Amino acid sequence: MVEVDAVVVGAGPNGLTAAVTLARAGLGVRVYEAAPEIGGGTRTEELTLPGFRHDVCSAVHPLGAGSPAFLGLPLERHGVTWVEPPLPLAHPFPDGSAAILARSVEETSVALGRDGPAYRRLVEPFLGHWRDLAPDVLRAPLDGLPAHPLLLARFGVRAAAPAALLARLFRGERGPALLAGLAAHAIAPLTTPATGGIALLFALAAHEVGWPFPAGGSQAIAGALADHLRSLGGRIETGRHVRDLGELPSARAYLLDVMPEHLAALAGPRLPDRFAGRLRRYRHGPAAFKIDYALSGPVPWTAEACRRAGTVHIGPSSAEIGTALRAAYDGSPPERPFLIVAQPSLFDPSRAPAGSHVLWVYGHAPRGWPGDLTGAIERQIERFAPGFTDLVLARAVSGPAAIEARNPNNVGGDIAGGACDHLRLLFRPTLARVPYATPDPRVFLCSSATPPGPGVHGMCGHHAARTALRRVFRLAGEEVRRPCGGSRTPGTGRVG
Repeated sequence: MVEVDAVVVGAGPNGLTAAVTLARAGLGVRVYEAAPEIGGGTRTEELTLPGFRHDVCSAVHPLGAGSPAFLGLPLERHGVTWVEPPLPLAHPFPDGSAAILARSVEETSVALGRDGPAYRRLVEPFLGHWRDLAPDVLRAPLDGLPAHPLLLARFGVRAAAPAALLARLFRGERGPALLAGLAAHAIAPLTTPATGGIALLFALAAHEVGWPFPAGGSQAIAGALADHLRSLGGRIETGRHVRDLGELPSARAYLLDVMPEHLAALAGPRLPDRFAGRLRRYRHGPAAFKIDYALSGPVPWTAEACRRAGTVHIGPSSAEIGTALRAAYDGSPPERPFLIVAQPSLFDPSRAPAGSHVLWVYGHAPRGWPGDLTGAIERQIERFAPGFTDLVLARAVSGPAAIEARNPNNVGGDIAGGACDHLRLLFRPTLARVPYATPDPRVFLCSSATPPGPGVHGMCGHHAARTALRRVFRLAGEEVRRPCGGSRTPGTGRVG
């Protein structure tokens, strides 16, 4: 007798999306989360001072706002209100100017100067096609045929290139710097194949859906997914640290929002030794080094555009950004780290007391590095915002060890779910046509260690759940097909 149709381990955005996808098909679902609260990488907490609400990991969500999985869910009905800054992104330079990524391609191109025409040619073939392109890009490349093969092929010609090669399309320095900053979200050297695709995808997202964040913090996304799941009859238990699948209720399918090595430990003898060995040898990438600030006022950026942007990239040239990424990849802390900065309280006053602000900043460091990058990060910010440190009321510093302690999926501080070099972003955790499945027909992996990888988009969980629906429950889609002579009661896990 099975107690429930499906069990999900991990209540991060991928685990919750997997659970929702299954529950929307009428299945009984239970979710088990080790932490006291749901959310994983989408938690929001008072990390510095009372009243200052900081995003523990993820902060800005271009792929979340445009996620094919999320677009079909009533997240707004369950409390998500997207906040759209006037500018998605600003990228300042030492002379006080800045490149920008605006909703308008024209405005972006004008700010790029002589690099504007090349940028326009790069993105224009895909404008207006986000809902066709995103589902084909945000998936496992070998898992079935794309819905729009010609559009995907045209995108793939550009996307397969390393960012360093794609930068040669530009004549000046502003375009390559903007491109390098976008590609750096993959936390891999700019010479890595497909980093150009990361940059292009983030640029298109800005023009098509923006780079918004949820009012009140990223926790709103997890909360909305959980509320929707409960409305479908699903159950969530927090504070349940699962060490072995045998501890869980008997189920027809188990979906695990964990890293591959954790999957090997949880599944134990259910998996063949050779497959489990590959999971244990799964390679992780460089770490994030994150600082959350409570500030007495807004950041005094020299570039005016930075004061209107939700996100700021700090790295004045593609060469400097590339050097910082290469250093972290090779095992050395960068002298001048590339920084990704989010300033949500400029546009969402609920995040800090009146007149005060929160700031979210991270750079890159070697995986597991025990040192302190605070000084280097603050010197970088001061280059483009003199007087910044005078505004600091409090800071919460999270090195690689602290990042992993908050979320075991961030092994060694790796927030990307694994290394992204050498096409590992596309083919993870192993080279397989359907990477969500395992040799055990009831066990599936749904974490960011599967395609399309990191980001709060829920697509890893969505694809894993769809795989389970096909293989275990024999459902072609998310709608239940009632078996002959019986009916399914949502939430009970029983067919009668």
